[in-house]
Amino acid sequence: MITYEEHRLRSLVDEGRWIELLGAYRQARAAAVALDLADGDPVDGDLTGSDPAYRRRTAATATAVSAAQSRAGIATAALGHLIAYAAPPEVAARLFDADGGPGTAAGVADHDAGPLWEVLATRHTWRRLAPLLGPPPVRRLVAQTRVLLGEDLSRGAEPDPEGVPLLLEPWESVGRAEGMPVREYLRQGGSRSALLTLPASREGLARVELPEPGVRLPGQPATRALAELAGWARTVCVRGPAAGAAAQLVPGPLVIGGYLPFALAWPALVQAGIADRAHGAAHGRLALWRVLTAMTGAQRPEAADRAEVRALVARMRCFTWDDPADRLRHLHLALEDPATGLSWAVSGSEEV
Repeated sequence: MITYEEHRLRSLVDEGRWIELLGAYRQARAAAVALDLADGDPVDGDLTGSDPAYRRRTAATATAVSAAQSRAGIATAALGHLIAYAAPPEVAARLFDADGGPGTAAGVADHDAGPLWEVLATRHTWRRLAPLLGPPPVRRLVAQTRVLLGEDLSRGAEPDPEGVPLLLEPWESVGRAEGMPVREYLRQGGSRSALLTLPASREGLARVELPEPGVRLPGQPATRALAELAGWARTVCVRGPAAGAAAQLVPGPLVIGGYLPFALAWPALVQAGIADRAHGAAHGRLALWRVLTAMTGAQRPEAADRAEVRALVARMRCFTWDDPADRLRHLHLALEDPATGLSWAVSGSEEV
């Protein structure tokens, strides 16, 4: 049965009354947050800031508010998606503005088929969106999405806080031509995207006998960054060649595998960072740059020399292999830096 509210919203959509639809979204989101928090316990007014119980209660309240915001985002996801997709950018960008009051603004985790900021980013150029977007986290993710879609923002946007380029590097451009990690969104909800796996098939691979597993090197920053990129997969760092890193993660010495350029591995690595629908391709690109900068030895991503990253990618040897037990989503890749003698491997598969 179609309710009166559903009929009203459909009428507003048909008539293009986007300001009223934004108001309806904000009202529904704020109401969802308030309802979720209604059963929560307020902080005891007799407690002081120096009291441990006060600090515990305050932390619990902050957690409850965050959870309420998340559930409110889910409750209003469909309407938020429609506004982000179809409304004029002057209206759609206001989804993320807090000028409507507490609980009304979408956050970076609000999503339907994908995060609302990514839906918006696929619909308009940076030139249209830049003057309209306020929250820095949203601005950053939208800018990175526009870069993934091929825009050159190296002279048209504020620098990325971690120094990630606002123009695709050559290997990224080649990889983008092989597989686009940004989802293609639909007006009425849903999205289309290719599942980018590695290896995508056995074509070009051959029977390979792996060497003895390389000696594990625990505690490497690049290993942690790789684990954060693909949290659903196993990761390892060894001293030795890429095949020796792969040998740490496969059950036996014989595999169907082969070498490939880093550019051809790039799409699957970026998509590996899209853990769920609350994440967009920008998350994957940022996470991959953290991996690469850590491999150069930089202590912080923003301190990395971009020329060193380019040199690393140019000399890197990439080995991939097939696993007969793979589920739909899978990634098997070893990355060797001949200059340092270190190799990293990431391997995993899961249903989607």
